Amino acid sequence: MASSSLFNASLSPLNPNQHPIRRHPSPSLLRHRPVAISCADGNTNNNTTPIETSVKPRRTENTIRDDARLHRSTAVNPFSARYVPFNAPPNSTEHYSLDEIVYRSRSGGLLDVEHDMEALKRFDGAYWRDLFDSRVGKSTWPYGSGVWSKKEWVLPEIDDDDIVSAFEGNSNLFWAERFGKRFLEMNDLWVKHCGISHTGSFKDLGMTVLVSQVNRLRKMNRPVVGVGCASTGDTSAALSAYCAAAGIPSIVFLPANKISMAQLVQPIANGAFVLSIDTDFDGCMKLIREVTSELPIYLANSLNSLRLEGQKTAAIEILQQFDWQAPEWVIVPGGNLGNIYAFYKGFKMCQELGLVDRIPRLVCAQAANANPLYLHYKSGWKDFKAMTASTTFASAIQIGDPVSIDRAVYALQQCDGIVEEATEEELMDAMAQADSTGMFICPHTGVALTALFKLRKQGVIAPTDRTVVVSTAHGLKFTQSKVDYHSKAIPDMACRFSNPPVEVKADFGAVMDVLKSYLGSQKLRS
Repeated sequence: MASSSLFNASLSPLNPNQHPIRRHPSPSLLRHRPVAISCADGNTNNNTTPIETSVKPRRTENTIRDDARLHRSTAVNPFSARYVPFNAPPNSTEHYSLDEIVYRSRSGGLLDVEHDMEALKRFDGAYWRDLFDSRVGKSTWPYGSGVWSKKEWVLPEIDDDDIVSAFEGNSNLFWAERFGKRFLEMNDLWVKHCGISHTGSFKDLGMTVLVSQVNRLRKMNRPVVGVGCASTGDTSAALSAYCAAAGIPSIVFLPANKISMAQLVQPIANGAFVLSIDTDFDGCMKLIREVTSELPIYLANSLNSLRLEGQKTAAIEILQQFDWQAPEWVIVPGGNLGNIYAFYKGFKMCQELGLVDRIPRLVCAQAANANPLYLHYKSGWKDFKAMTASTTFASAIQIGDPVSIDRAVYALQQCDGIVEEATEEELMDAMAQADSTGMFICPHTGVALTALFKLRKQGVIAPTDRTVVVSTAHGLKFTQSKVDYHSKAIPDMACRFSNPPVEVKADFGAVMDVLKSYLGSQKLRS
C-alpha cells in the first residue's frame, strides 16, 4: 500500500524523544513575522505603545491541498490498520487490508478496524496530546478536521490527496448550566453538540472516513461505481454530501413517510439517487445489503466499520476539550448501536496510549418504541431478541434489529455501562425543557436527557458528577415535531412544557393587559 503523508513539515520526522510542536516550526507560521504598529489614532508621536500583529503571507495560486503536498513528509509511515473479526480470540489470524471490499468475517460476524498499537505506543501520551492539540483551529489540510486531526488513529495509510473532508468535527462542548441547575440540581452537566456539523448530525464524522476510503479505492481502479446506504435520514444526508464533494454517485434507500422533510431534502439537494421504499429502516437495510452483494455499490451503513473510526473521534474530542480529563458519565442515544461502541473505542484508545488514566461509564439511551438493547440489558444480557420498532419522534433511532448489537453489548460490559429508555412523552418533554433553557435539540437528545433524569432520580448519577450528554443531530432537522408539541397537536400527549403563541387583538390596551399578566407571572416564577 502507498505510504501516506502523516505529518506536514512541522511534525516530521517522527521521533518520540523530541517535542512534536517546538522542534519544527510550521513553514506557514514562519512566514508570519510580528511587526509593531501604532495605536496613536493618526498621531505621529513615537511614544505610543506598539501592538504586535502578523503580516499575512502573499496570496498564491496554491490551494491548501497544494500546500500539504509541498510540505509532505518523506519519512516512512510507521502506522497501519487492518480489518479483523470483531472481538476475535487472541489466536485468530484472520485479517484483511482496508483496501479490500469486505464487510463481514468468514463466519459472518462483524469486522473491526485494528490499529498497530505497538507502533502507536512508541510515542507516549504526552506526545499524542501535544500533537492533537497543535492541530486544533488550523486550516492545514487535512488537520483542520476534527476527524483528520487524529489521522494516525483513524486511517493512517491514506494519502492526504484522497481525503474528502468538510473540516467536520471540533463540535461544541458546552456547559448546560441553567438546565443542569434548574431541572437536575447538577453543576457539571455538559452537552457535546455533534449536530453542529456539515450536514447537521454526527454521521459526518464517520462518512468523511468512509467516502475518503472509497475515493482511494476508485483511484486504485477497484470495482466501486457508487456508494449506497439505508437510512432513517441523517446517514443519507452525510453520505450524499460527501459523495457530492468527491464526485462519487450516491444511492439512498429511505423508508417511505418515516423521516422529516428536512432530512429528506438533504440527499435530494446533494444529487443522490433516492429510493423511497414502502418498508421500515430494517427492511431498507436488508435490501441494501442484498443489492451491494450483487452490484458494484459500496455499503455505507455502520455494518461497515470504517465509519466508526471517524465517530470515535468525538470521544477523543471530549477528553481534549476537558484538558485530557475524563468525565464520570457519557450518555449516547442508540439505534443501530454503532455509536456507543465508537465512543467506547475512542475512550479506550486514549487510555491504552496513555492520554488519560481512566474512561467514563457509558449510558446508551433508547426510545421505548425501539428498545431491543434496553430489553436485552434488563434481561441480564440473555438471548437478544430483535423487534419491530414502533413509530417514534426520535426517528433516527427507530431501529428494531440493530446491526451493531454485539459491539454495543461489548462496549457496555467493558465500561460497566447502563441502558435506559424514554417514552414518547418523556423524550418530548425533555426536549422542550432543554429548549426552554436556550438549547434547540433534536428528539434523540431528548431520549438521552430522559435517561439522565431517570439516573439522577435513582441516585446513580450524583449531582456533582461531570456528565456529558451527546446531542447527535441539530434541532432544525426536527422543527415539525417541535411545532406539533407547542401546538399541543400530538394525540394522547399532555405537552406539559408547551409554549404556544398568545393571540391578541391589535389594540394597545389588550396588548398591555396581556403583557402585564405575563410579566407578573415571571416575577412570581423568579
